[in-house]
Amino acid sequence: MKPRIHVIAAMIALFIILTFWFSTVLVELFGTREPIVWVKTAIPWGLLLLIPALMVTGGSGMAMGKRRIDAPILAKKRRMPIIAALGILVLVPSAFFLAWKANQGELDAMFYAIQGIELLAGATNIALMGLNVRDGLIAASHRRAGNAW
Repeated sequence: MKPRIHVIAAMIALFIILTFWFSTVLVELFGTREPIVWVKTAIPWGLLLLIPALMVTGGSGMAMGKRRIDAPILAKKRRMPIIAALGILVLVPSAFFLAWKANQGELDAMFYAIQGIELLAGATNIALMGLNVRDGLIAASHRRAGNAW
């Protein structure tokens, strides 16, 4: 049951993060001021879904992997502090700052500088989470096959 919960929560989290990232890029490329404000205002509300999904993913992953020392799991364990730090230190504060700036109508140089940082940190987290998905699939396939590391 834990692996299924872990996968579902991870996929929900990754989908939400991808939605945030692509919505931001698309609205900046093709939108006007109003859609930009709407997207930047909606993202903090999306955190109400994202944060619990990440908590379930992290908790279930730690529970399943606490005794595992195989290479894919160790790689996931090394990436998780980076993913968490980017989220807590960059992405969440950026989301609230950008929502505030957008609601003030201040789509200025500071807004775009922080948004650039947010997009870079988001892309990094997406890449790291993608690697975690890959390594999780590898670890699960080796475990099902009974292969020892």
